[in-house]
Amino acid sequence: MRLVLVGPPGAGKGTQAVFLAEHYSIPHISTGDIFRANLKAGTPLGQEAKGFMDRGELVPDSVTNAMVKDRLTHDDVANGFLLDGFPRNVVQAEVLRAILAEQKSPLDAVLELNIADSEIIERLSSRLTCRGCGAPAPASAQKCDSCGGELYQREDDKAEVIARRLEVYNEQTAPIIAFYRGEGLLITISATGAVSEITERATTALSRIS
Repeated sequence: MRLVLVGPPGAGKGTQAVFLAEHYSIPHISTGDIFRANLKAGTPLGQEAKGFMDRGELVPDSVTNAMVKDRLTHDDVANGFLLDGFPRNVVQAEVLRAILAEQKSPLDAVLELNIADSEIIERLSSRLTCRGCGAPAPASAQKCDSCGGELYQREDDKAEVIARRLEVYNEQTAPIIAFYRGEGLLITISATGAVSEITERATTALSRIS
């Protein structure tokens, strides 16, 4: 299964990606994880990405395209992959199509997680993050359930930054929905409800093409 997961920030892409990758025994390739690793290490890429992410803006294509192309040459993607966080716009979608055409391994599907902006703002602005392990936590939590670490609110989880992130998504990323609909690859499910319910919707929808 070669799958792309799309949807606005806060739709639960990262959570669903973990379950789907395990379900299909394919690697979960998250550009977000790669960026965070660089941020933690303080690399030049991390410093460059941080400026954009803190303002709720997307990291430029030039930083991500080559990285994704290289990742898709690794041995663990021979039986498929799940891309989470890429492509974010039509230009990147066209780049991905060209990369996969070279490899003669086109996408099987693009899964869209659909959710209202108002629910995203409420969900993200009430979320805290562990400084130690990066796990999310509810606003009522005093410490991280996973490691006992200190909790804080990320800059990109503040209400005004979330609003900007949604503006950027609607301007730059939402057009890929039309792109992949035109390619006949788009599958849309609701991202509202319990995590297990959303996972069941996803696997049911994808079972029709796998």
